[in-house]
Amino acid sequence: MAIYYTTLNKIWENSPCTLGWSKLLKSLGKTKADDEPLSLKTILESNGLDDALWALRTVDDIDKDARLFAVRCARKVQHLMKDERLLKTLDVAVAYARGEATDEELLAAWDAARDAAWDAARDAA
Repeated sequence: MAIYYTTLNKIWENSPCTLGWSKLLKSLGKTKADDEPLSLKTILESNGLDDALWALRTVDDIDKDARLFAVRCARKVQHLMKDERLLKTLDVAVAYARGEATDEELLAAWDAARDAAWDAARDAA
């Protein structure tokens, strides 16, 4: 299992919520941001899952792992996806993370998924 690191400065640059920021600083015994490596595990233990997931945006070079994790989560409910465009988007997201799809292919897949979501919303209304 990979352990991901960020820093308080990176978190601060992304405008954290006041409550979560104060809680994290207090748990670390700090009063201001610094560049000391800070694991997401520490954030999870201090602030909980929501803040740890939010902090993922501050981790360098996490795009591939985050994208693959998101697809794994989506695959858990893929049986609920009735539109082939949604399934295709998952396939393209995996291919993109592996360097096997272009930015254009990813954008086209996301556009198709958005259209599928709008169609489903319209049908439900």
